Amino acid sequence: MLFRTLSLIIVIGIGIACSSENTSEDRAAIQAIMDRQVECWNQGDITCFMEGYWPSDSLMYIGGSGVTYGYQNALDRYRRSYPDQANMGTLEFQIVALERLAADAYHMVGKWALDREVGNINGHFTLLFRKMDGQWVIVKDHSSQTSL
Repeated sequence: MLFRTLSLIIVIGIGIACSSENTSEDRAAIQAIMDRQVECWNQGDITCFMEGYWPSDSLMYIGGSGVTYGYQNALDRYRRSYPDQANMGTLEFQIVALERLAADAYHMVGKWALDREVGNINGHFTLLFRKMDGQWVIVKDHSSQTSL
């Protein structure tokens, strides 16, 4: 009986350690996506920026003009809204919270800011990350601009 109890404690301990390790790896992978998006944006490369998103017709983007479905539609929306470097400016993200919902899902809340020649803007975002085919991707993005 004692052996079984000790074995169970060891198995649970290993499971918790592995889960915690995966959580750290997941958080690092998600942070790397956000860092890459900033880098791409600041180089004026919207296509590269969009690599963090799920390349699917089911991608959901919610902004001031409503809901947009689909990767291509989201990419087209970004290109219309930010046609050149003057409109894109320099992007900064600040992560407010990152919450694990499941082994394959994280919810992020953050702030964004664009320092631009045509006037600075900023706002907040919520992102839903899912692990698809071993890669973390943004599947839902709700971004809002703060009123000036």
